[in-house]
Amino acid sequence: MIRGMHDFLPAPRSVEPLPGVRTLTPGFGEDPVSVRHHVAPEAYTLTVTGAGVEIVAGDASGAFYATQTLRQLLPASAFRAAVSGFEQYEVPCVRITDAPALSWRGAHMDVSRHFLPKHEVLRMIDLLAMHKLNRLHLHLADDQGWRVESKAYPRLHEIGSHRARTITSRKGEPEAYDETPHGGFYTLDDLTEIAAYARKRAVTVVPEIDVPGHASAILAAYPEFGADPSESHRVLERWGISPAILSPLPKTIEFLATVFDEIIGALGETPFFHIGGDECVLDAWAASPAITEFQRDRQLATPGDLHAWFLRQLADLLAERGSRAVVWDEAFVSGMLRQDTIVMPWRGMNVAKRAISAGHDVVLTPVFPLYFDYAEAASAEEPAALGETITMGDVAAFDVSTERVLGAQFQLWSEYIPDGRTLDYKAWPRGCAMAEIAWTGRPASADFSGRLERHLRRLDAVGVNYRPLDGPRPWQRSRPHSPGRMDVIAVMRHLDELTLSADSTRPSM
Repeated sequence: MIRGMHDFLPAPRSVEPLPGVRTLTPGFGEDPVSVRHHVAPEAYTLTVTGAGVEIVAGDASGAFYATQTLRQLLPASAFRAAVSGFEQYEVPCVRITDAPALSWRGAHMDVSRHFLPKHEVLRMIDLLAMHKLNRLHLHLADDQGWRVESKAYPRLHEIGSHRARTITSRKGEPEAYDETPHGGFYTLDDLTEIAAYARKRAVTVVPEIDVPGHASAILAAYPEFGADPSESHRVLERWGISPAILSPLPKTIEFLATVFDEIIGALGETPFFHIGGDECVLDAWAASPAITEFQRDRQLATPGDLHAWFLRQLADLLAERGSRAVVWDEAFVSGMLRQDTIVMPWRGMNVAKRAISAGHDVVLTPVFPLYFDYAEAASAEEPAALGETITMGDVAAFDVSTERVLGAQFQLWSEYIPDGRTLDYKAWPRGCAMAEIAWTGRPASADFSGRLERHLRRLDAVGVNYRPLDGPRPWQRSRPHSPGRMDVIAVMRHLDELTLSADSTRPSM
């Protein structure tokens, strides 16, 4: 068998072997490469013959993916940061015709619970691009930290970006903290750099400012935007949900519009902007005479209706700026969404089907099997995790072939992801399986496991601290997981029931 011909990940649509081989040198600087265009976005045809390499692509993304496929025809050593300038590679002649099944193939990074420095974000972009994943969803604000500079509202990053300590105990244990300050934020210039770096690699950055709940960090900086402006707040030091919630009044919408403008201005073209809408405790709205009067004036029957109205205002102002709003599924259950709002149904496939039936585009994000903060085994040998079990095989078997599904996305919530090495461990190789199903639009084929084993050599060359297929290495077992605390199948049953509740915005976990 010619090396590389059956090692592609994700799998291309069509691989046609051609006679002969082509010798390439690192960088391909002396080799004839021609690029032509055809009409399908992200699609490409890669042809390698004795005469050279030809790429026919639908757009810049398609041409980029063709080069990623060409790299996979090389030995794993070619994925190292530097190779010998005298090395040459014999590449089998081949014609590969390919295009993705889904237009949204994403990864979510929660940089609020644990901040990750810019170089980790850039590195994740490189790894997404290597796997033909094309969306990086950055969760920039939550109770535990605000992560982006604001020149209009500087206390957001001066106060909201750090907490005095972080909880170390787990559910059911006496509370304990590390007594170590934690924080960080990205400057607007950092966002500009991240977005430009991503575009060159066919990745779109999707910022998320999660509102109106998850607001402790915002309100620690600007309590006047809270439901009760007299109440003081601090950046949350524990995990879980806070009742802290923004006011839905016009001054809050004006504040958020200004912040959104700063973020969009830094990122440049921002086709998608996530506004959250999940896990909101609305009691403070019901207790506020000013908010209750505002609700009545707009002929809204319940605080839940006001929640829907508030998110609709934000979606409308984003539309004026050329961005489609993205929301978690609580916002869909509340109602009043713009028809072009994209829904991320994290609470399961039943609510996903309801959103699709209502005419919304959907990006599949169910806890099972796409929450990679869950452990891969119910074992204390695994590093700490929220619950168990989501395996690489669970991801590979997931069926994404549903009408009106834009795509799928794995989530890396970071309560138990304190650093880049842990991020690697949680993301890969489950992310490889995600890349396979999102690109092909179907569960992974029988030959996936063999292709994955060979693909791991590439991850070794890149230096990824992935989880081995047979379990963690000794140094990956720090801070052991506590099995038996949260079973993902029981969680999914509970979440599905909550999507049917009239009080669906309340925290589900």
